[in-house]
Parts: sequence; C-alpha cells; structure tokens
Amino acid sequence: MSTRVATARPSAPALADRSPESRGRQRDEVRLLVSATTGERDLSFRSLPDLLAPGDLLVVNESATLPASLPAVGPIGEFRLHLATEFGDGLWLTEPRWSPARPGPLPLADGTAIAAGGVPATVVARYPGIARLAFVRFEGDVPAAMSIYGEPIRYGYLRVPEPLERYQTVFARVPGSAEMPSAGRPFSTRILEAARRRGIGIASVVLHAGVSSLEPGDIVTGAPPLLPEPYAVPAATVEAIARTRRAGGRVIAVGTTVVRALESAHDGCSLRPSRGFSRRYVSPAQPPVVADGLISGLHAEGTTHLDLLDAFLGRAARERAYAHARAAGYLWHEFGDVHLSFRPARA
Repeated sequence: MSTRVATARPSAPALADRSPESRGRQRDEVRLLVSATTGERDLSFRSLPDLLAPGDLLVVNESATLPASLPAVGPIGEFRLHLATEFGDGLWLTEPRWSPARPGPLPLADGTAIAAGGVPATVVARYPGIARLAFVRFEGDVPAAMSIYGEPIRYGYLRVPEPLERYQTVFARVPGSAEMPSAGRPFSTRILEAARRRGIGIASVVLHAGVSSLEPGDIVTGAPPLLPEPYAVPAATVEAIARTRRAGGRVIAVGTTVVRALESAHDGCSLRPSRGFSRRYVSPAQPPVVADGLISGLHAEGTTHLDLLDAFLGRAARERAYAHARAAGYLWHEFGDVHLSFRPARA
C-alpha cells in the first residue's frame, strides 16, 4: 500500500517490536480499541464475538504470507530483495533494500544483473513514481528459492526475526502475500467458534498484499501511486453478503485488504464475483459501499490506510481514536493491537 503526506506530526505511538507470542501472550490476547459515537472503549480482542450481532458477517482474507525477503547480491554488494507482486513469466515487482531498517533506493540501473536466493535475475525498470521499487525478471525457480533462502519481510522496528508461521493468520490458505494481512492475525479457533455460536457468519476473499513500506517521500505530486495487487472475490462471498443485507445484518471487513478487494469487485451498481489486480483507492472522496465495519491494525501517520479509515469513521473521529490509542499505550504495526470501527450509519 502507498502513502500520502501527513499534515501534522502527532506524538509517536508505541510500536510492537515482537509478536504477542514472543511477549509471552497468545495471538488473541491483543487489545481491541472500539470506536463508537460516544467515544472509545478499551477491550480485549477476545471480546469481539460479543460486540457483533447475530446475523453479522465477517469477511476475511485467505491470502497466506510468503517468505518474500531474499538475500541478494549484485555490483553494489550484498542487499535484501523484497518480492512484492508476481506478474508472470518471471517478472516481479520488488523492493531492493540494504537491510530491514535501511531502505533504498539502491543504485541499481536498468539492465543490471543480480542474483537473489541464488537465482539469476535482471533489473528491468523502476516502478513509475517510486524510485525505491523495481521490476526484476528472474531466470529460475523463485518459489524454490523462497522455500530455501526466504524469510518473512520485516522492518527495523522489529527487535528479532520471527518464524514464518507467526506471519500466517488462521485463515491463510492461498500463498501470495509479501506482507501479512495482519488484521486477521488475532483471530484464533476459539474466537471463530464463539462467533459461529453467536450466529455470526464468515465469508472469504483473497487479496495478496504487496510491500507496504512506502515513505511520504515516495509521493512527488498528485494522488498516491497505488501498487496493483491480485485479488479474487468468489460468488459464494457475493451471495453471503447479499443474504446478510437482506436480513439486516452488517458486513465487517477484516482488514483494509478485504475492503479493497470488495470495492474492486463492485461495479458501481452491485457487487459481482470478480478477480484481477486491484488498484482501488478508498478514501473519504471515494468511500466504500460494501463493508459497514472494519477490523484493522493501527497504521502509521502518512499512510493511505488512514484515508481508508477516514472513509469509515470520518477524519475527526479517526484522529480522536488514534489520539486515545497513543495515550493508552496501544501497540502499532503487524504484531500490535487492533481497532474496530463502523461507518456511522451502521454502528
């Protein structure tokens, strides 16, 4: 996901520098911030089933996380190559980085020969408008290289590497995400069982998330550059949403990736089964029409994730919620705490 330039710099949030498991907790023991018209509530994520009504529908992302960070070497020496999105015929959109804490752009000219995970490759071209990203064409078996040499993508705020299984959600079924669809991470078998007992439905989409480490400096002028991400919304999910609507229930998207997939499958009049590459940008100017609520992680200032959240809550309400989260010590990023919000008309 890409970024927009922040207009103000609020106090720095607390960062989740390890997974809950590394902190001696279970994945469903993170905190849950609930935003309502009356203010914010501080709860445990285990409270989620009781906060939803019978007949509501959770829509989840079944994308599984790849070990998409490969050791690489080229004329500049050793570096990391983060694989974002595959376009076929060995062509990948990538992010070359010096290290988890040190991004690019790296001095890799078009046509430069490199190797990543032992697979020969060639830098094809920079991504338009974002100098830190590059298209790379491989001449070998990239999945095999990931299985042997790959690691989950991580950034400088994480204290130690975490095993790949900690980057998988309970819904993970279809490998393809460069970075974990992290809003689904706190769900556990017991949460899903409690939701089903309460009469809450579960439907699925797939959206393979690319790299989300874009910086405000990536944007020069105009609208944020959106990275295409593969998605699929099946007929069964379209039908489940239609049934939920007819019965008066609410559709709750588990993650910004789910919102983007659903909006990509909406043709302006109705939701239809669909697949392709999503470039859907959700914001107050282009609000969502499918989901009524959103379960999301806490996102850094300047990211387009906040535009999407503002489309649900309104900017003033979202800023109030984030100010509360910072003051209350909520943890940001993929191993952090979770935020539940609704579009005001459906709260």
